[in-house]
Amino acid sequence: MINIKTITRIIGILLQFETVMLLLCSLVSFHFGENDLTAFLFSAGITEIVSILLLILGKGGSRQLDRRDGYVLVTFAWIVFSLFGMLPFYISGYIPNITNAFFESISGFTSTGATIIDNIEALPHGLLFWRSMTLWIGGLGIIMFTIAILPLFGISGLLVFAAEANGPIHDKIHPRAGVTARWIWCLYTGITGLLFILLMFGGMNWFDSICHAFATSGTGGFSTKSTSIAYYHSAYIEYVLCIFMLISGINFTLLLLFVNRKFKKFIHDLELRFYILLIIISTVIIAAVLYYNNPSNLEESFRKSLFQVISLLTSTGFSTEDYTSWLPITGGILTILMLIGGSAGSTSGGIKCIRLIILAKISRNQFKRILHPNAVLPVRINKQVISSPIQSTVLAFCFLYIAIIIIATLLLVSMGIGFEESIGCTISSLGNIGPGLSDFGPAYSWNALPDAAKWLLSFLMLLGRLELFTVLLLFTPEFWKRI
Repeated sequence: MINIKTITRIIGILLQFETVMLLLCSLVSFHFGENDLTAFLFSAGITEIVSILLLILGKGGSRQLDRRDGYVLVTFAWIVFSLFGMLPFYISGYIPNITNAFFESISGFTSTGATIIDNIEALPHGLLFWRSMTLWIGGLGIIMFTIAILPLFGISGLLVFAAEANGPIHDKIHPRAGVTARWIWCLYTGITGLLFILLMFGGMNWFDSICHAFATSGTGGFSTKSTSIAYYHSAYIEYVLCIFMLISGINFTLLLLFVNRKFKKFIHDLELRFYILLIIISTVIIAAVLYYNNPSNLEESFRKSLFQVISLLTSTGFSTEDYTSWLPITGGILTILMLIGGSAGSTSGGIKCIRLIILAKISRNQFKRILHPNAVLPVRINKQVISSPIQSTVLAFCFLYIAIIIIATLLLVSMGIGFEESIGCTISSLGNIGPGLSDFGPAYSWNALPDAAKWLLSFLMLLGRLELFTVLLLFTPEFWKRI
């Protein structure tokens, strides 16, 4: 039976933190003396009232969560955060349409970064700060934060970690999930802080620096400028962001090993090596195409290529160029990178590199099995054997991922959206990337989409952020049988 009271109480606790974050944004509004201050105060008040009601309703709930509770909590936490996160946009009147306000909110909390705002500079500083903060909160995971604080209330967060963790393999560097989550959050905060300082050195003002640091660490890509990073015309800023987007696309437990000076495990990690190799090969090919087909020097071609490769592979979505205007071969490579995504256990989206490695090894073993039917052919990653259930999960995930892309694309086409735009928006939303293709590429907002398409794409963002199964399980009759 689902522990409704416990889940209600935890969501109430989460809304307390969202209230604090809304009040923090109100201080930004107050500092700049802009008219969104009232919207943040009203939003914080509404969120706090609902939070208190949920805490009262959840009083006396069990202190134990089972697997089903974890899946329900994770899914509803993202939805509730997005619902209350839309309030500042809607109440302020800058996004007066509920569909658009929710789309912008869930795009932030799922670290997607797709926007319906045509003129970003027209927003007051408080709302710009809130957009970036939603990426930072949702990037590493609302639930990772929950896991870090659950033990303080006597509740185990291990099953929540299993429901929210990205990728087929959940690395644990400490037997207690809460301790692991707190270490990761400290690392995440440290990376964000360091990037903030480096961007300040590059000439960004403090406000733009912190907003872009939030967006980079969360691999979301909301910028304070309509032209994204191209606005700054700075090679220094582009290279700094490349480095930190790359770091944010690496498994955070692996980064902790590096911080703890376990360099051998870090360097020999198979997924990391595949991730880096993918960046190198893609960057070289696209840079060569740009150099021989565009009037730019070698360094500029390399920088444009490197930036877009890392930005789309890590699902950050920043842009320095409208890559949809490049030659088709470059667009094809970048679309493939959008599908692949970064490393499991990172803030990036997509299928994830580790799943492709497992698929490749399964395929290789299948060829060997045809020639040697009785051979025992285990799949190994970093010298560890991948069990048959995990292999089956990876196969099922990849099948569902492609099937959802096909179905969603057809649904968008049936709404009158062009095929290229439909498949671009679908891949971008499911992979939590941000920019799409053609008329919904990096140079455009998604405001022109019909409302039905925005709700569908919002659902895809949630699906992608929670790795499909967490959400889809809630639609199966078996999940609710024992209620």
